[in-house]
Amino acid sequence: MPTTLSAPSKTENDVLLEENKLILIWTLTTLLVVMNTTMFNIALPFIFTDFSLSSSTASWLVSGYSITFAISTLTFGRLSDFIPISKLLLIGISILAIASVIGFFATNFGVLLFARILQAAGGGPVMALSIVVAGRYIPLVRRGKAMAYIASSASLGFGLGPVIGGVITQYLGWNYLFVVTGLSVLSIPFFLKLLPKEVIRKGHFDLFGAILTGLSVIGLLLFISTFSYSILIVTVLLFTIWWKYLHKVEAPFIPPTLLRNSQYTKILFIGSVAFFINFSNLFLIPIMLTTVFGKGPVEVGMFIFPGAVIAMLAGQVIGRLIDRYGNGLLFISGLLFLFSATILFAWLSTSQPYFILLTYMFASIGFTSLSTCISNEVTRLLPTTQIGTGIGIVQLTQLFGGGLGVTISGLLLTVQESLSPEIIYRNIYFTFSFVVLLAVIVYILYYRKARSQS
Repeated sequence: MPTTLSAPSKTENDVLLEENKLILIWTLTTLLVVMNTTMFNIALPFIFTDFSLSSSTASWLVSGYSITFAISTLTFGRLSDFIPISKLLLIGISILAIASVIGFFATNFGVLLFARILQAAGGGPVMALSIVVAGRYIPLVRRGKAMAYIASSASLGFGLGPVIGGVITQYLGWNYLFVVTGLSVLSIPFFLKLLPKEVIRKGHFDLFGAILTGLSVIGLLLFISTFSYSILIVTVLLFTIWWKYLHKVEAPFIPPTLLRNSQYTKILFIGSVAFFINFSNLFLIPIMLTTVFGKGPVEVGMFIFPGAVIAMLAGQVIGRLIDRYGNGLLFISGLLFLFSATILFAWLSTSQPYFILLTYMFASIGFTSLSTCISNEVTRLLPTTQIGTGIGIVQLTQLFGGGLGVTISGLLLTVQESLSPEIIYRNIYFTFSFVVLLAVIVYILYYRKARSQS
């Protein structure tokens, strides 16, 4: 059983106060980290111009960030199994702050790319360790609420990023986006004070396994982006070596027992679908608003923002419902919201821009519900000793799902470029509706097995 965030001598009110303070600081830091992911999407056209870049070269600002962020979440999640969370968080936020200073003064693309990759390496632990802390130290009866706050702050960050990014880029310049992320350094004193005092436990970090995992994921993402058969061959070879290696070492970077857990892998799939849809929306909505309705950067951000606010407010209700009724109801509700959003986007997205605003609200609520449920369910499903690694793998697959969604969205736009916008987006979102239906089927299988086991 997880312990609370304070010593036994403290009263229940003291315990709740410490928990609430920690959750507040963590949600604010998560907000900054997630905003950092989406702010630069709005700034990319300006960066193209400033450095005279081709779109393929500049795309590394997005793909390089995503790959590094995904690997960072898994690495720090694994390290949290035997290194104190406070130390890991201090390292991560310090890297994030240093990268923000470098990015602010960047005068060429190489330095800018380095700063973004370094930011991703520092931002990964903020996301990975938030769920680990909740799973280890917040009692089950209050854990759903904590997960909901963190998930809703992430949803708000996804929507607020384009707004802040658009305003800052238009009036100050893209360099000042790094100032926003640099504010995360202010959270360090609060984390050091509020986080539980942990001791360093005996453990072995599988560096070679981590490198193999990273290279395999990079290869897979590069293949999806380029469809190069040579990259595919190398990636298959890497995955083969990686899988055999995991079964030979005593303490591998990713325990094979996790990947053999069919219930856990079902959760991984549902999480990747949630991020697939959310990242696709954040990629397609600005394109629709710009190309179909002629909206500018600031207006695009303002159309996305209300959905993020609704998701944040709904997150508080979602957390209470999970604590009271469990994850099952919210799993189904989240999937139904996502499915409804894909159908509405298919039929209404090119009619009026305000239909996009309203439909994105449905999608944001569904995404927040699923994100909260998945994090909470993993902490119930896995033993405490596996939570760090388990959450890291969840976040890795979620980010991979998001990247896959953007890639497929781009491909579907390209192959249909001769068609009218109405047909293009209807085809895309009908395709996405089948992806969500597949996630519904997987959850039904998960629920049936969980019920039979109980």
